Amino acid sequence: MLHQNARPLSVESELVQINCDGARLHGMLAVPPSAIGLVVFAHGSGSSRHSPRNKLIARAVREQCNAATLLVDLLSDTEEAVDEHTHAMRFDVPLLAQRVRGLCEWASRDRRTRPLPIGLFGASTGAAASLIAASEIPDKIACVVTRGGRPDLAGVVALSTVRAPTLFIVGSNDDVVLRLNREALPMIPDARLEVVLGASHLFAEPGTLQEAATLAARFYARHLRARAR
Repeated sequence: MLHQNARPLSVESELVQINCDGARLHGMLAVPPSAIGLVVFAHGSGSSRHSPRNKLIARAVREQCNAATLLVDLLSDTEEAVDEHTHAMRFDVPLLAQRVRGLCEWASRDRRTRPLPIGLFGASTGAAASLIAASEIPDKIACVVTRGGRPDLAGVVALSTVRAPTLFIVGSNDDVVLRLNREALPMIPDARLEVVLGASHLFAEPGTLQEAATLAARFYARHLRARAR
């Protein structure tokens, strides 16, 4: 069930700087009043906190289920500069997973987010990073949602040890990724798959990204509230 008073909320985002293993990461934190939880976003390869797709989903999460959102660049400015030339770090899934874990640990300490149960949202390679992080810190993660994700990059060991309820959202026209998600589905004890008809990998088709956002918001509303009880 979505937030009973679901309506557009004007929530001011705050620029935050978070130190993870010596790297200074830049992000945007938005915490609505009486938030039911916090959703930490792990962006896909080559993306950032400025991703219009993740920003749309973050807004839907805030408005439809009253959860806080944290969108962070998983690479520092120095690492981004290197990655622009090599494209290596954006595919370094263990590094990205380590950063997601660091963000969750930061959120568990920060006064604005400390009491909130944490959900993860991962796109593309960020999905694998989120699933690895969920397998490593199960006590901190209430649920995981992925969009057009690559769960196969997390590895069988990590997938089989994810205990958080997990939702895979994939476009019906994203053939390879849909197959990879279907193969990963039975490896996670509590996982389900939602296929958005007519959507390709980037959900660029009219209405498809909004549908994915609503599916994610409903999932967070259910599982973040359940963890908060």
